[in-house]
Amino acid sequence: MNAVTLSDVAAHAGVSPATVSRVLSASRPVGREVEARVRRAAEELGYAGNGIARALRTRRTDTVGMVVPSILNPFFTALVDSMENALHAEGKHLFLCDSRHSAAVEAEHLRSLIERHVDGIVVSPVHDADSAPAVERSARSVPLVQLDRRVDVPGTDWIGLDDTEAMKLVLTHLAATGVRSAAFVTSELTNSSTSLRLEGFRRWTAALGIRVVADGVVLGDFAVDSGDAAGRRLLDSDDRPDAVVCADDLIAIGVLRAARDRGVAVPGELQVTGIDDIVFASYVTPALTTLAQPTDRMAAEALRLLSRRADAPRGEGGGARVSFAPRLVVRQSTAEVPA
Repeated sequence: MNAVTLSDVAAHAGVSPATVSRVLSASRPVGREVEARVRRAAEELGYAGNGIARALRTRRTDTVGMVVPSILNPFFTALVDSMENALHAEGKHLFLCDSRHSAAVEAEHLRSLIERHVDGIVVSPVHDADSAPAVERSARSVPLVQLDRRVDVPGTDWIGLDDTEAMKLVLTHLAATGVRSAAFVTSELTNSSTSLRLEGFRRWTAALGIRVVADGVVLGDFAVDSGDAAGRRLLDSDDRPDAVVCADDLIAIGVLRAARDRGVAVPGELQVTGIDDIVFASYVTPALTTLAQPTDRMAAEALRLLSRRADAPRGEGGGARVSFAPRLVVRQSTAEVPA
């Protein structure tokens, strides 16, 4: 079936094609009755317009590309949802890409988004070093903001969690409940979030007088099974910690499963914390103490920085670092603070 054209709409409405163009592009005012007739004709015929022609005329596509490490991770799902809502409020659209934890796949997606002439790109790089070349190339072609994770590319903006403050909140809470020893479970140290959270853990355990148990930093993946394996290893150790601080909620849920299978009471014998406050955090047993990230505010700030970069002269602007403070959500996986 042939696509409906602007001329078809004009004939159906009984006006000229130029009048249809003026109504649908809002370039010049027309009478209310004529405008209503044109819009009714366009709707009845299913006219979709010519997005390519409009993009050439306005030099924008009203689309933003987003590349995340894994859409299966509920935290990134929440980020995507926040970004979609923010874009929809501005009449724009999202092109979503999943890099599947691969810098090579990430580079392919970034190149594809640029070829599709998106107005900007939001990316959470998968690897500190391997992601940098593609992010740098992309930033030279289109406004780009790094979200949550970042690589060292001069002139690019970044928005994310204040990871040092996150560890301070968690460990201060645990210290107040009487915790005297702790372990940290995280992913491999290949991205900025992991490295900064480990750095914050070491800083604040030392500051608060909490001892890090022997072999108390366990590396794995941001996954439930990885947390389960780490939890079993720590619980089987002769130097069992009072608390396990986890770099995200999926890991923490795995540690809770290991504790349950080992017959270790949480929070009576072991306290567990996560980061992200994913939708499942309040439904596991016991409900997980965690840190909530303000994903809606982060998405809104990402769009603000993209717009600022788009309006700036070529080569100017960029380099902003915006850290958002997390919010501690205390649930049943940690003990109550004595009155």
